[in-house]
Amino acid sequence: MVGLAEIEAARDLLEGVAVRTPMEESRWLSEMVGGEVRLKAENLQRTGSFKARGAYVRIARLSPEERARGVVAASAGNHAQGVALAARLLGISATVFMPEGAPIPKERATRGYGAEVVFSGQYLEDALVSAHEFAERTGAVLIHPFDHPDVVAGQGTVGLEILEQLPEVATVVVPTGGGGLLAGIALAVKAVRPDVRIVGVQAKDAAAYPGSLAAGRPTPLQVMRTMADGIAVGRPGDLTFAAVREHCDDVLTVSEDSLARAVLSLAERAKLVVEPAGAAAVAALLDRPGDFAAPVVAVLSGGNIDPLLLGKVIRHGMAAAGRYLNLHVTIPDAPGGLARLLTEVSAAGANVLEVAHERISPALSMDEVDVHLQLETRGSTHSETVLARLREHGYRVLE
Repeated sequence: MVGLAEIEAARDLLEGVAVRTPMEESRWLSEMVGGEVRLKAENLQRTGSFKARGAYVRIARLSPEERARGVVAASAGNHAQGVALAARLLGISATVFMPEGAPIPKERATRGYGAEVVFSGQYLEDALVSAHEFAERTGAVLIHPFDHPDVVAGQGTVGLEILEQLPEVATVVVPTGGGGLLAGIALAVKAVRPDVRIVGVQAKDAAAYPGSLAAGRPTPLQVMRTMADGIAVGRPGDLTFAAVREHCDDVLTVSEDSLARAVLSLAERAKLVVEPAGAAAVAALLDRPGDFAAPVVAVLSGGNIDPLLLGKVIRHGMAAAGRYLNLHVTIPDAPGGLARLLTEVSAAGANVLEVAHERISPALSMDEVDVHLQLETRGSTHSETVLARLREHGYRVLE
């Protein structure tokens, strides 16, 4: 098992390689939680995620004979970049297996660091099988994304930094996939401050830990579906599961809507680009603001997101936050009817994104028309104000 001494040794090994990432104060989250909240910005780490820490520690400790055989890894993208960077820094060849549909920027960045990329399977577990087969066939050393003592020790250096940057921390909230980051942080923090509450957060539709903890052993998921590819891991590791079960206080789940709202909120309020997986801890704070004793540290585990996906996530987050309002409004089919409706919408302070008409419907009279409006509002309260104004002026409105 990994202990404090191993994590401190990993910190020494990472000196000059990993960035000591900033811990930003978050006033808007602090107001919501009712106490101090800080954001540990691992999205600003080299390669855009914490994964570079564990990958470098693991590869740097290979023997000369192992280095000569090269390394192989399986990853949806963040571990891939960490392995590729570490291999380049240490002069080692690297091959990375990625699941089909891995984000394009992560693939390109991995190739940019000099690794060979091979796509294999739908999920990370499929790519991991291919990586094992490659290792057996070629002699390359498999660099597991989370289930190895050196990897866990490397990720645990995040926990040491949290204690140094906020010694009075009471709660640490951590995005969780296979459990390497959660296990490492828990081992580091609990060794120094056993009173600190450590909470893992998983995407609801890709959450292997709650069922595994209930069963008392790592239990694989049959199906996963989430935008948070960085934490879409179908089975906890044996090493990480044991550490999480012993040292973590809770593992929570969050919905896709909550992840999208968190990404949007971090972009708007903190001016930080964070991928859905990396925003999972903030999603938990948004969902359950009263459940975390302050001071709270929310770890932002990564910022590698495809710009196209970022646009979709932001739109989804705005919808989840009540910033879009879709209405069907019945108006008289007469000159000026639509203009009067839009005047009321404007007076209510909403912005019209789309207008469509429907004249043929059993629900309409001969002299009526149904108008579909997509509006942009300032949030749920403003949406209710818009609806109330339209109804007060006699419009038949359906959401």
